[in-house]
Amino acid sequence: MELLRLSQDLSEEVNPSVYVALRLSADHSLKKEAQYLKRLKNVFQPSTSSSVAGGQQKQPNMGRLALYLLALRAACQNIDTHQGRQLVTQLKYHLHKEKEQIAFKGNGRPITSYYQYSLGVLALCVHGKKIDPHVIQKLLDAENFMHGVKLSMDTKAMAGLAFACLKQAKLNELTLVAAISLAIQRVTGSILQAQTTKGTFGNIFSSPLAMQLLIATGMSKKPEFPKGMDALLGSLEQGHFQNPMIMSQLLPVLNGKSYLDIATMECRAEQDTLELDTTCPGSRTVILGTKMITVQLAVENPPSPETLYNHSIQMPSGSSLLDVLRTAAEQGPGQFTFETQNTLHGPLLTAVMGVKASKGERRYWQLLQAPDTSLQKGISDYQPQDGESIILKFSPW
Repeated sequence: MELLRLSQDLSEEVNPSVYVALRLSADHSLKKEAQYLKRLKNVFQPSTSSSVAGGQQKQPNMGRLALYLLALRAACQNIDTHQGRQLVTQLKYHLHKEKEQIAFKGNGRPITSYYQYSLGVLALCVHGKKIDPHVIQKLLDAENFMHGVKLSMDTKAMAGLAFACLKQAKLNELTLVAAISLAIQRVTGSILQAQTTKGTFGNIFSSPLAMQLLIATGMSKKPEFPKGMDALLGSLEQGHFQNPMIMSQLLPVLNGKSYLDIATMECRAEQDTLELDTTCPGSRTVILGTKMITVQLAVENPPSPETLYNHSIQMPSGSSLLDVLRTAAEQGPGQFTFETQNTLHGPLLTAVMGVKASKGERRYWQLLQAPDTSLQKGISDYQPQDGESIILKFSPW
């Protein structure tokens, strides 16, 4: 229900992942889903007239394009058209460039990430499109998906979903299929072994994709699955899932589905029973408290021993970390500056105090709760508590 409400909020950026989740749900509001699909098409496939009127259209990155192709398949849209073939060609070009980067320039690393690479492979696969075996091989070769020193669970899960789709599609040679089958066993095995005592896979926010993989590979009867579902339902009841991207990965799991189910959707005899209660406010509405809290904000750029910034910020309770950064920037012109980039996961911190990653440099602004605990939420979702110390640290990845 909350995702349907978000899909009607014109102030929210359109997100293909939200549409995919709505389509994988058991209950539908077909009219509202159609309206959202139209908004998606206006962004990703603008008409010639609107393109001329609005100037040069910015091309979506590989991840967004892949999600949009998933959305089109979830809508049972025919992509064997001129525009559809253009989208497929564009995604194949992205994957080719990523493959070249991995092979010759990036020390085994893609331009973007193995998460986006896997998502691109999955998007082509659900449409039944033939994928360059060398593109698949590069994904098979990347056995360890790492982010810093911690296992990137969501990347493992997305790669596993891509492998599972490739195996199901039966479009590749037997030797490649055998390697894909082994990769599925490795990925699912490592995910099952990584389950925490709380039932999560990685952290609670990477668990929905991991659970999707278990569903897609027929492992929902494993004892780890109900334990994982209990963790997700507990966190859902506690209101931990507020980010639309994570919510859109969770909804299929709650319906016993995965992204692989998109490949066989027929869009017939759907339950058009979901009605939106317009009197109920959405959970994205944040009400700030009257109590003021103090948050310590520090900025570090190793290997320099100097702290670039270290000040106390007073905020109303319930404020997000993004609110804290904005207040810090307003308190003393030039003392604290930051820049963000809009993503489907929310605003991404890209520069602090004028420091940002140069082209090809694999560093990012890590969000830490002092002294060294990584935050599991982004700057717009995380709400610091009174007396908490937050460190923005320019770190390698």
